[in-house]
Amino acid sequence: MKKLFAVVTFLTFFFACFIKIKRDTHYFKLKKVAFRSKKLSPDSKFTILQISDLHNHVFGADNERLINTVKEVNADLIVLTGDLIDKRTMTFDYVFQLLERLTAINQHVFFVPGNHEWENGRTAEFFNALGERYVTILNNQHTRITKGNDTINLVGVDDHATEHDNLAEAFRDLNSGYYTILLSHSPGIIKQDHPIPADLILSGHTHGGQVRFPLIGALIAPGQGFFPAYDKGTFQLSPGQYLYIDSGLGTTRLPMRFLNQSQLSLMTITGKGGSETKKNSPLFS
Repeated sequence: MKKLFAVVTFLTFFFACFIKIKRDTHYFKLKKVAFRSKKLSPDSKFTILQISDLHNHVFGADNERLINTVKEVNADLIVLTGDLIDKRTMTFDYVFQLLERLTAINQHVFFVPGNHEWENGRTAEFFNALGERYVTILNNQHTRITKGNDTINLVGVDDHATEHDNLAEAFRDLNSGYYTILLSHSPGIIKQDHPIPADLILSGHTHGGQVRFPLIGALIAPGQGFFPAYDKGTFQLSPGQYLYIDSGLGTTRLPMRFLNQSQLSLMTITGKGGSETKKNSPLFS
């Protein structure tokens, strides 16, 4: 009886882990995060949908589940923080179709490259195709986004992990009086000798460790080694400055997630003491 009990317990545990891995890997959640700043007027509100580390993964037929979520949240802008493809991706059809549908929903779609775009071998072809699909690539550049009476800076730095980043160029002639968001695929960008003049840094790259364990968290993350300090979530770097790491949608190397469900993130940024504004306020860049 003891042996039978042990076998049943093991099989139950194994089956439960299998179901959890399948759910975490193939069914995503929407993570909601809020930030506030005195640089925005009291009644202002910007919503930003962050999609990161897709690695060519497909959610439902033609990414229908992902597209439906994008429509539902109706964010002011969409930011893609790298690794839409994997370095082993041979065909870009799924990603291109997804991008075409994203820009049909929202004309304000911005992208910064990740290490896998640079390591794929068809980098130039991929970047050109993004432009043809009306995705704005912020490779060491910045732009302004205005909604109502408020303006934010949106800065994009090229991939830090593959040494394509140039912060000086990205922030050149930027008005730091506006609320400033930096898009950087790798959170390693924070390891600079000089302060980064951004209020919020949005990153990916870590996959949240991809596989996590209770009480331990992430075992390993690229660029940080074992037990990474910056794995996923919000980190305060200094008064008024935050780093947010999205754990992403896809996988690489090991095709599974565990205790770390695939996700995309919706950032809401408001002025201090503010209330919500109308969702369809005009937005332009």
